[in-house]
Amino acid sequence: MKEFWLKIDENLPQKNREDLIRSSSQYCNIFLIENDELISLTKENKIKVCSKDESSDIFLIDEFDENKILELKKSGKKIAIKITIKKRKDEEFVSKALDLLSDYILLNCPDWKIIPLENIIAKAHGKCKLLAKVSSSKEADIALKTLEIGADGIVLETSRIEEIIETSSLIKRSTLKIEISEAEIIRTKPIGMGARVCIDTVDLMKKGEGMLVGSQSSGLFLVESETHESSFVETRPFRVNAGPVSLYILVSPEKTNYLSELKAGDEVMIVDRTGKARVTNIGRVKIEWRPMVLVEAKTRLSIFRTILQNAETIRLVTSEGSKSVTELKKGDKILVRLEEGGRHFGVKVEKETVIER
Repeated sequence: MKEFWLKIDENLPQKNREDLIRSSSQYCNIFLIENDELISLTKENKIKVCSKDESSDIFLIDEFDENKILELKKSGKKIAIKITIKKRKDEEFVSKALDLLSDYILLNCPDWKIIPLENIIAKAHGKCKLLAKVSSSKEADIALKTLEIGADGIVLETSRIEEIIETSSLIKRSTLKIEISEAEIIRTKPIGMGARVCIDTVDLMKKGEGMLVGSQSSGLFLVESETHESSFVETRPFRVNAGPVSLYILVSPEKTNYLSELKAGDEVMIVDRTGKARVTNIGRVKIEWRPMVLVEAKTRLSIFRTILQNAETIRLVTSEGSKSVTELKKGDKILVRLEEGGRHFGVKVEKETVIER
């Protein structure tokens, strides 16, 4: 789980700082505090703190002092070392902090954001927790994705609650998990031509990864990316052949869109057979007219349907692999995402009665 720390702006009036701590405590893991006056307030609200106060949960070292670090480590105290990277030579402090078994490195790159972060993520990954200092949710998004694995968390310095909420949302999205269930195929039926949507992403998918689509928002089928080799076509690991324009697609844990609404730059969600998910962006949406096949599957809750292009390269994910829609037969088990309630403009409505057939 990525960590979200909030640094309280020392220039804010005391009352504003207190209000910010109270209003943001539900969104972040730790407060980074350099003003002793605020520590009593965090204790009062049972909030974890990183500071230079001996009673804090994590001790902050803002000037590299090897003897102090060794002393604190011997006492069993968790430590966070603040390191600013202004030139290449400053990266040596990171190596020293790793040698001293630091718990956290709080990295500040005031001039360059991405290249030093890439270098240090490569050095620190798996050795200690690396947190990047940022001033906005946009910078946080980059830090969480840099070098693919991203920083272990971020330290946000802001006085705006909107930035705090948006950054909290990014942190949650970086560790997405979707509940996946199994359904049994009861029928497939070739139907006529339709406007089929291919979603080409800016990402690369692996076997077992794809997108959740379906005719009913309550039952979405996991359609695999085009990652299987064929003697007739090249693999397209960036693509999901998702079905006709009228289908729903899950674009976030809370929201669906119609396939017809998607365009380049929009966000979509990639999901694997375990339910592990990540958000990516669309590079292209390609709509072409192709022959279609209706697929019906049942669970203990209901019968669910989707429509897909009738072609060997279109596959539904199973618990152990995947199966082409042209090979599906009654009794086969495939993976779906189930939910109760209805949707209004793509947003879930818990108590609404909606019948989709």
